[in-house]
Amino acid sequence: MSAIRKKSKGTLIVLSGPSGAGKSTVIAELLSERPDIYFSVSYTTRQPRVGEADGVSYCFVSADEFEGMIERGELLEYARYVEHYYGTSLKVIEEKLEAGIDVLLEIDVQGAATVRQKCPGAVLIFVMPPSFEELSRRLHGRATDDEQVIEGRLNRALEEFRQIPQYDYLVINDSVPEATQEILAVLTAEGCRVEQRIPLIPMLANQELVK
Repeated sequence: MSAIRKKSKGTLIVLSGPSGAGKSTVIAELLSERPDIYFSVSYTTRQPRVGEADGVSYCFVSADEFEGMIERGELLEYARYVEHYYGTSLKVIEEKLEAGIDVLLEIDVQGAATVRQKCPGAVLIFVMPPSFEELSRRLHGRATDDEQVIEGRLNRALEEFRQIPQYDYLVINDSVPEATQEILAVLTAEGCRVEQRIPLIPMLANQELVK
């Protein structure tokens, strides 16, 4: 016997946060706990970095291809950052959500604001370290960027922090396992919303419930 579907549609989850917040690590942990979540791979026009695979890290396309996707309305959101485009496929996300599959996006605050406008039911989660000092320590600890780049990332983080009130949930990533469990708790609660479950219960779906 197949499992009973517990909600009518998938949940669109948007995860944002500054560089150095540990988003990638949290996402990896989250997907290991919930392999049924579809992680949407963004499109980009930048060149692959060492260790990145096409279709896994990003879908790498040319600027002409990306601009064609914009013209055809194929993107849920897109942005231009450091001379390169980044964007999210709309078609794939719609198909997954209609099939009852949760979809996870990792995008910046600009993209999250666009998703909020187009998909009011999306759940926006902001991930940040426990302090600005810790963020600075993590960025310096990577030893992959020069001081000017790190300073730029820290300044951008301050701008992103100002957008936190636009999000539904704030997760402090002091511990990856704890941050992951908080996000899992959010997803469980969102899946139990009345509007998600009533359409699946015949005795309720065809009645006008008394409010």
